[in-house]
Amino acid sequence: MSASLDGKLVVAISSRALFDFEEENEVFEQGDDRAYMALQLERLDIPAKPGVAFSLVKKLLAFNHAPAESLSQPASQPVEVVILSRNDPVSGMRVFRSAQHYGLPIERGSFTRGQSPWRYLKPLHANLFLSTHLSDVRAALDAGVPAAQVYPQSVHAGDAYPHEVRIAFDGDAVLFSDEAERVYQAEGLRAFQKHETDKAQQPLLAGPFKPLLTALQRLQQSGTPNMRIRTALVTARSAPAHERAIRTLMDWNIEVDEAMFLGGLPKGEFLREFEPDFFFDDQTGHVDSASRHVPSGHVASGVSNPAR
Repeated sequence: MSASLDGKLVVAISSRALFDFEEENEVFEQGDDRAYMALQLERLDIPAKPGVAFSLVKKLLAFNHAPAESLSQPASQPVEVVILSRNDPVSGMRVFRSAQHYGLPIERGSFTRGQSPWRYLKPLHANLFLSTHLSDVRAALDAGVPAAQVYPQSVHAGDAYPHEVRIAFDGDAVLFSDEAERVYQAEGLRAFQKHETDKAQQPLLAGPFKPLLTALQRLQQSGTPNMRIRTALVTARSAPAHERAIRTLMDWNIEVDEAMFLGGLPKGEFLREFEPDFFFDDQTGHVDSASRHVPSGHVASGVSNPAR
């Protein structure tokens, strides 16, 4: 019987998002990929330091450690993490060895030596793609896969919640469509508030990250006594525009644990207190602010991110 990823939460991640390869990347960016390969081979037995998305991946994989209900039934393996990297196959050896060093059960990967790997997301049925390459993220989003550009300079996640995967999402153009954001940018705050008040009973259309939130809720409901997921909506909306966002989630039958309606206040310090393993936002200004406090990624979708 062939292997299958059906029904799993599949996270595809680049090597630079999972591990700190910034020093090695400087060599790669100089255009000498053979020097880069030689450097990675020289450091083959030196585990790479954890990267920005390391905590998120480690905690999600911990859902696979749920005990079996009986000796005859194997333990559930609901999460799969796959490396999708522009690295060459030789450098890929160090990626797998580093994962093994940290006890991350990652078995699958594609290494494309400088070419974009996003095209492999479809056969993987990926629920999330994390990469440091903006062009790969844009291509993935265009293909309907939730994706974010990881900011390598982001502060790493803390260790205060070892048994919780904490994820924070912006609302418009991330969980929701950019319909309301378009009104705000074209006509201003007053028009935005009126638009959202008038349409409070009408659910917003889904944004690019609704499928991920749905998959996370499924993972949470499948249950393990050792791990749980805690989600937060962190949005610049304020009352009365809050109601449409909440009613949209209710219409989707999706729950979030926390909702912050900040009315334009900087998000970074609020996120610092929530302590997520990752935060997703469509506006680079918010991501820049957040990355000084928490692991952050740019969702290059919606009206704030026109095609180039």
